[in-house]
Amino acid sequence: MGARHFALVAGLALIGPATAQDAARGAQLYEARCGGCHSPEANRIGPRHAGVLGRRAGSLPDFAYSPALARSTVIWRNDTLERWLADPEALIPGQRMNYRVADAQDRRDLVAYLASLQVVAPDGGRR
Repeated sequence: MGARHFALVAGLALIGPATAQDAARGAQLYEARCGGCHSPEANRIGPRHAGVLGRRAGSLPDFAYSPALARSTVIWRNDTLERWLADPEALIPGQRMNYRVADAQDRRDLVAYLASLQVVAPDGGRR
């Protein structure tokens, strides 16, 4: 293996872990940064997050969203959640969340955690 190839492989090894999503770290970030307003299972100042992946923004029937979110056609996917966390106002102008997550790795880890949250059905099944 030549020096150039070794340097490339070593550089990729350093990049890999830094860009991977870490749901466990995301759970810690969620508790520290989001838990004051959000919960996985209950509405608080902000809506509950269980089952958020694949849900249309502003669509929970038992939460009073801003008019902007209620009218939104955004579907929460990994990419839209990352954009939302980076700058909610840029994604959905007129929304009410005044919090941003500046660090890209923190956003990826938070999204990995949000993606892990499922809704528990009345029969005890998860979806």
